[in-house]
Amino acid sequence: MKKSSNKIIVVLVAVGDQKEAVRIGQEMVNARLAACANIITGVQSIYRWKGKVVKAKEVLLMFKSTELRYRALEKAVKTMHTYETPEIIALSVKKGLEQYVGWVCDETHS
Repeated sequence: MKKSSNKIIVVLVAVGDQKEAVRIGQEMVNARLAACANIITGVQSIYRWKGKVVKAKEVLLMFKSTELRYRALEKAVKTMHTYETPEIIALSVKKGLEQYVGWVCDETHS
């Protein structure tokens, strides 16, 4: 697979707790939809939901994946997520260590 044809992305997903983060993160890596899942605890979120401002403790999942795998990753996360409307957003990576980019591509090919 040509690495340059498979652009790297970082996908952010906020979840309700550590258990959910581990469950989703492990499944995405096992399914080769993400090369890596970082779990960041201690996130304090403030957002507007259904007309009210909500403050919540959340856990942030940060996936390293590719644009080619995004739709499948999004669908799988949405299926497993406990939120009605989960945050699932992808950010393009402009540059990265060539070996790391290659590793992400290798780990996420189907």
